[in-house]
Amino acid sequence: MNDMDETSPRRRFADAAREERPDLALLCLLMGMVADDGLDEAGIDEAQIELDRLAGEVPFAPGGPAAWADALARVLGERYGFRGSAADYRRLDSSLLHQVLRRRSGLPILLSLVWMEVGRRAGAPVYGVALPGHFVVGFGDPYGDHVLADPFDGGRRLSGEDAALLVSGVTGAPPEPSVLGPADPLDIMLRILNNVRAWAAARPERTNVQLWAVELALLLPSHPARLRYERAQLLVERGDFLTGARELEEYAEVVGVMEPEAAEAVRRQAHAARARLN
Repeated sequence: MNDMDETSPRRRFADAAREERPDLALLCLLMGMVADDGLDEAGIDEAQIELDRLAGEVPFAPGGPAAWADALARVLGERYGFRGSAADYRRLDSSLLHQVLRRRSGLPILLSLVWMEVGRRAGAPVYGVALPGHFVVGFGDPYGDHVLADPFDGGRRLSGEDAALLVSGVTGAPPEPSVLGPADPLDIMLRILNNVRAWAAARPERTNVQLWAVELALLLPSHPARLRYERAQLLVERGDFLTGARELEEYAEVVGVMEPEAAEAVRRQAHAARARLN
């Protein structure tokens, strides 16, 4: 991949993802630098300062999990109007943390990230909950006394029935206990990048966005192998036939042992890509 000198956002993203305790806010802001040429180092500092400022408005140790959830909702949801709408699903800005902080609106997972980062700075026992199709936050002991809240709805507290309805609306089944536990920071980052990929895939003119989202996902320590195939396809689609063909052939070698027929189909794609050079 290009743009991988020591000071580049991509190299810094790769290094930050390999820290013992990855800083999710920093990862999202470095993603923002890749997405938005207008975001520079000063802009990253401003976003971090804004998270600190918001945390400073949360009462210190307001009480148990429900009190923490209500305190964050009063500051972020009521006082500052952080919440989402259907229109947010149509905007790339809704997946960029610096823009979400500016607009005070975004996708559920980015608004949850704001709740998590502000809450963490304020001392709240807060964590992300990766419900299928709708990310929320939890407060307290995820395996004991806890409450869930929906930042997309201004921090509205969710009952167990509310959470079950959100999950069953997507999966058709009640939630497994495992999905109510704390989400891993790198899993959250991959889910954010997957949202960007899906947004761009629905817009054929934005293959550049789909490509950088795939490339950042490939920099995470753990990622689906099929992303390599997606990147190769995008390179071919964007006219880099030689690199795309080479990466298709490399992917075919990886899957060849387990899926020989699929590997042969990929090799045919690579051959067709090379043929377009003539």
